[in-house]
Amino acid sequence: MAATDEKDLQQLKNRLIELADKAYSRSIYTYTPFLGLAEQQAYYAVEREVSYAGVLMEGGAPLCERKMIRFGDPGYEEEFPIVRLEIRPKTPKFAENLTHRDFLGAVMNLGIERDVVGDIFLSDGKRALLFCHETIADYIVEHLDRVRHTNVACVRSEGEMAVESAEPQRISVTVASPRADGVISKVYNLSREDSRELFNNGRVFINGIQTQNLSYQLKEEDAVTVRGFGKFIYYGQTGTSRKGKDRVEVGVFGKM
Repeated sequence: MAATDEKDLQQLKNRLIELADKAYSRSIYTYTPFLGLAEQQAYYAVEREVSYAGVLMEGGAPLCERKMIRFGDPGYEEEFPIVRLEIRPKTPKFAENLTHRDFLGAVMNLGIERDVVGDIFLSDGKRALLFCHETIADYIVEHLDRVRHTNVACVRSEGEMAVESAEPQRISVTVASPRADGVISKVYNLSREDSRELFNNGRVFINGIQTQNLSYQLKEEDAVTVRGFGKFIYYGQTGTSRKGKDRVEVGVFGKM
């Protein structure tokens, strides 16, 4: 269900409408695969058309960006078909420091489709939490045994190893105002012109919704994703500089 151009997005919109109609007419739940932020925009474009069916989005944890959409309100509750896996080195002492790309590459090398895999969160640079569709979970557990040169074990994570352990790096930046383009410029050390180009090219998402509004005033707890750079949480103003500018704090996650 991946969408890469306008034709794909239109097909995705049509598919979402079909799933909503099926859920409503048969009084069942229907699910999409995992959708990235760009693909989720197809849902927002038809949100009013499908709202009658009952809609819920879930990625497995509050910080997840890749999400499934569930249609339906049949009068009973059903959990999303999402499984959380923990990937950890068999010999931590000799494990490499691994990146998000390393873990994703290892999973994709198993020959599975991207839309059955959700978010991956790193923990201490050696372990990762992976969200995936339940139909592929056992296959990943059985076959994922190496990430780069590190031998790993992959197990279902049923305990309390929380995604929140992947804490963002809290930094302070000085801006003229909490305008989105200005804050992005400071966080990623870009010129204002380069920051604006990110908006023009559809690479900025605020709370999961693509935006081209350069002057959007960020609010506390807004989640900002910049494709190709990463994600940060805007925590708000913490003070004022000697020149009268706002000193704001953000929590920056690594490049995704």
